[in-house]
Amino acid sequence: MWLKPEEVLLKNALKLWVTQKSSGYFILQRRRGHGDSGGRFTGRLVGALDAVLDSNARVAPFRILLQVPGSQVYSAIACGATVEEINQHWEWLEQNLLHTLSVFDNKEDIVSFVKGKVKALIAEETSSKLAEQEEEPEKFREALVKFESRFNFPEAEKLITYYSCCCWKGKVPRQGWLYLSINHLCFYSFFLGKELKLVIPWVEVQKLERTSNVFMTDTVRVTTPNKERDFSTFLNIAEAFRIMEQLADVTLRRLLDNEIFELDPGLQDPTQITKRAMKGITQVLLPGQDMRHMWYCFPKNREVSSSRPVASEGHFCSDVRDLEARAQNEFFRAFFRLPRKEKLHEVVDCSLWTPFSRCHTAGRMYTSDSYICFASKENGCCNVIIPLREVISIEKMEDTSLLPHPIIVSIRSKTAFQFIELKDRDTLVENLLQRLKQVNSSNPVHCNNLQNKNQNTPAFGLTCVLRDGEPACPGTEASQSKERSECRKENSYLLNAEGLRSDFHQSGTVGLDFGKSREQIKESLWDDHFVEYGRTVCMFRTEKIRKLVAMGIPESLRGKLWLLFSDAVTDLTSHPGYYVHLVEASMGKSCMVTEEIERDLHRSLPEHPAFQSETGIAALRRVLTAYAHRNPKIGYCQSMNILTSVLLLYAKEEEAFWLLVAVCERMLPDYFNHRVIGAQVDQSVFEELIKEQLPELAEHMKDLTTLASISLSWFLTLFLSIMPLESAVNVVDCFFYDGIKAIFQLGLAILEANAVDLCNSKDDGQALMILSRFLEHVKNEESPLPPIGNHHAFFSDDQDASPVTEIANLIHDSYEKFGDHSVAQIEHMRYKHRIRVLQSHEDTTKQNVLRVVIPDVSILPEDLEELYDLFKVGLSEKCYWEMPSPVVERHDPSRPYAEQYRIDAQQFANLYRLVSPWTCGDHTDILAQRTFRLLDENMDRLIEFKGLASCLDVMYNGEMNEKIKLLYKLHIPPALTENERDSQSPLKNPLLSTSRPLVIGKANGDAVDYQKQLKQMLKDLAKEKDTKPEKELPKMSQREFIQFCKTLYSMFHEDPEENDLYQAIATVTTLLLQIGEVGQRSISLGSGSDEFTEDLQPEASAPDQDAVFTDTVKTPHKDSQPSPVTEGDWTVSFEHILASLLTEQSLVNFFEKPLELKPKLENAKLNQYSLKTNGISCQSRGEQTKLNTQW
Repeated sequence: MWLKPEEVLLKNALKLWVTQKSSGYFILQRRRGHGDSGGRFTGRLVGALDAVLDSNARVAPFRILLQVPGSQVYSAIACGATVEEINQHWEWLEQNLLHTLSVFDNKEDIVSFVKGKVKALIAEETSSKLAEQEEEPEKFREALVKFESRFNFPEAEKLITYYSCCCWKGKVPRQGWLYLSINHLCFYSFFLGKELKLVIPWVEVQKLERTSNVFMTDTVRVTTPNKERDFSTFLNIAEAFRIMEQLADVTLRRLLDNEIFELDPGLQDPTQITKRAMKGITQVLLPGQDMRHMWYCFPKNREVSSSRPVASEGHFCSDVRDLEARAQNEFFRAFFRLPRKEKLHEVVDCSLWTPFSRCHTAGRMYTSDSYICFASKENGCCNVIIPLREVISIEKMEDTSLLPHPIIVSIRSKTAFQFIELKDRDTLVENLLQRLKQVNSSNPVHCNNLQNKNQNTPAFGLTCVLRDGEPACPGTEASQSKERSECRKENSYLLNAEGLRSDFHQSGTVGLDFGKSREQIKESLWDDHFVEYGRTVCMFRTEKIRKLVAMGIPESLRGKLWLLFSDAVTDLTSHPGYYVHLVEASMGKSCMVTEEIERDLHRSLPEHPAFQSETGIAALRRVLTAYAHRNPKIGYCQSMNILTSVLLLYAKEEEAFWLLVAVCERMLPDYFNHRVIGAQVDQSVFEELIKEQLPELAEHMKDLTTLASISLSWFLTLFLSIMPLESAVNVVDCFFYDGIKAIFQLGLAILEANAVDLCNSKDDGQALMILSRFLEHVKNEESPLPPIGNHHAFFSDDQDASPVTEIANLIHDSYEKFGDHSVAQIEHMRYKHRIRVLQSHEDTTKQNVLRVVIPDVSILPEDLEELYDLFKVGLSEKCYWEMPSPVVERHDPSRPYAEQYRIDAQQFANLYRLVSPWTCGDHTDILAQRTFRLLDENMDRLIEFKGLASCLDVMYNGEMNEKIKLLYKLHIPPALTENERDSQSPLKNPLLSTSRPLVIGKANGDAVDYQKQLKQMLKDLAKEKDTKPEKELPKMSQREFIQFCKTLYSMFHEDPEENDLYQAIATVTTLLLQIGEVGQRSISLGSGSDEFTEDLQPEASAPDQDAVFTDTVKTPHKDSQPSPVTEGDWTVSFEHILASLLTEQSLVNFFEKPLELKPKLENAKLNQYSLKTNGISCQSRGEQTKLNTQW
């Protein structure tokens, strides 16, 4: 098989390989000892070395190397298991490459050509194998059966793929199978009679990395809060690691990042990953990717099989392809900076006619819902973005030898794009025309205009005005005015028609004439560029335009080009009247967001005259408020005011709004939200780039978090808050053209320029001062505007003279030295660091929740921490295996820490069975339901961790009266519902008979008078109640009391003192029933009387005994809660129940015996994931899921 070219040192391999064939540029080698009957010992020795030293533990016996004459460095380009296989590759090289290499002049060109050819062969070979290989679902089904039987997950836990590998325990490897499912990483091994099972939820993974140890050169390390696990000896470790990264990313974002979860519908239902049956998988490379970043995409409207052919690298189901498709969609949107809703449909190799080079440029066409994009195979050579909204027609041309399979895409600015060499052209054109029709039908205003105009006349859309007051094409401005006036109605005069820069243009001085002349030169260069490369959003984007941007966009063109580069112009023209509607709907309303906006309005570029007047302030207020109204999940975040104020200087008010939308929702995703996740992820990426690009600085500053915290404002405000404005706008130019990549490379250039001073700095404060002073003195000598001081800078007074740095030189250095990172590489690093950032937020939330709860409970902090982990896993179960019900809020980071995570009744019941000491057999679930209703005080059917912890604290650490009070509350409304109270009365049971005497003889001849004991208990409780006034609990009816007794009987089951407890509760029950009957009779004689003369029983008729029961009929206090029972009903109070229970020592011992939470927690950790659901997927709201504890 062909291999990705990797360099090897031939000198070090002479003892392991023997050369069999050699040509001018290639060498065929055989593994020493292989096939040599006289070298069996040598072969075994080499094999043993392979098993110990090689990461794959399997080495093909034959290989072909690419050699450069005169060099000791070779590159492996092919390997083979047999002589026949390797000879086929050798013959292909001799027939197809050897005679071609002689035409090259230097060695570097030869190496580059051969490596490129081999990479193309790999891509073609892989694609053909996937297309021709027969499906083998039997192997995957067999693995699925083993996975389900070994780990006992619910059926909804879909297996994605599995690999044979080793799991390391210290220095000992365990060979087994690694199963990757939607929510878990599982490993199973059975060796020498010992079974090993390992289950790691993806949501607990803190870090995924490829590393090496003493024994293995390449391993996958999975880090969780408790342990690190190493896996090695994969046949294809790169593929396995990539899938693990994607699964961890999907799960973490689905369960932890609620903001992204709501924005990405593909993450909402994990089972959707498996439901799409696809066929005709096509392997492609995204722009800027090499073979290390290979993804799979699938034509949307072609049917694909539900299980992928089982290849030699691993074993897959269709889920893997869904993951790869999702990953490629994200890379596609990131590369072309398109909206999140865009879905990639086709990726087709083709060539595009580029008039500036007068030839066809090879590349790939990418088609999505609303765009046709092109990227050349040579990175940075040529990119094109064509919104379908701008397309007039898509036509097939006559097929010729010079122009094979051509199509023409015509756009409204009288421009056409010619694509050739398109495979399956007919299907592609049909799909594009269908999407074009959908785009036009979704924009009725746009379509109506087309009906009345010649198709060659550009609509008001994407043909921007590139010179002040001069439309790019005739009629454009008139059509804009006519159509938008219908939408804006009477209040259109409120909006600024031009950028604030033109309204508040500062008068220049004689010294600025040089800057003005430079502006004229730049404008001339841009005009020439527009003529050759186009002036609309569909312009050819090449290295030449990047150089023009790096020089600084002219002031007169800046706002228009920002609109084109960010494609905000598409949103602007697609939503006529939308901004005006938002302004009307949002202005005048007062809320927390508007208060924050008002506080920051006068802090936004206060040094600029545009924001020293009500005109600029009002425009800024309207844009920020309208955006908060459009996107309430983001609302308003600090630094948005600074960015928006600069946008308003160079763009019209409505244009500035759509530029803000593009920045917040596409170009800086997840930056401007409650937790600024995106900014923190990029800070972690920046740290990694510092270690990679500036190793000496990273070595000196061991803790790079200092530099990351300093640079946070660089990313959030695009240097606008820490650089002079005339310099910072040049940075914004680069950002709108190159995206976040421009900020990364500029940050590295700034650190490199100050590396010596930073290495000599003594503390973080000095490092901050060095960087701040440097950025203050970044000037733009070519700017036609007078310098404007930066209000946000750290140092406004120059105590020491600092050298001035020209912004154009700084940007040039950033591109020259650090511009080699592709979008694919940055996105891959974001994948890796997003896991760490999300887990860091979870740790912060956990510590804050524990800090709030610990002072209020007596549970040990370490036990409380374990209980929180169980609570989080319980929360995840419903997200794992069920579609979330509407009441379940997964995670709301805007709530207080203690309320961010909440669980529903079923999740609480699962936890209750695992950790509660009050287990009552079949009655446990009923008690759990009542406990949940008691804790759900606001009736939203959700409770937070604090409620669970406080409840368990009473059960484990509360005094007896607290435990009885909790039990009492569990048997009255709202914990006890009306349905539960309608149980058959158990009064016929002899244990509850009211005819039992209240004076019982003991075996030793003593007698216990329970009436006297009870009277004394009630008096003591009354005294205590007077000293500690509390809200009186409602009295308990007879039916509620019956349920209370049932619970007590169930709790005593299987207790060592079971018989004594039953006898004691029977006695107490009899006493309480008689108390209730006395109260019932007293009420029937006269409500509100303080005493009565009827004897309680013939054996006990003393007047003082009457006083004992008089309390049952006294009129409640005005501030006490009225009893729900009607006059004359049987009732008993909490004080009666507590006093009665205290008369039995066995009951006192039961409720006061010490209980340990830790053993329950340890057992729960082992059993929580073994709760297998029965019929979990199709339950209506209110149904309870039955779980069987297995594993």
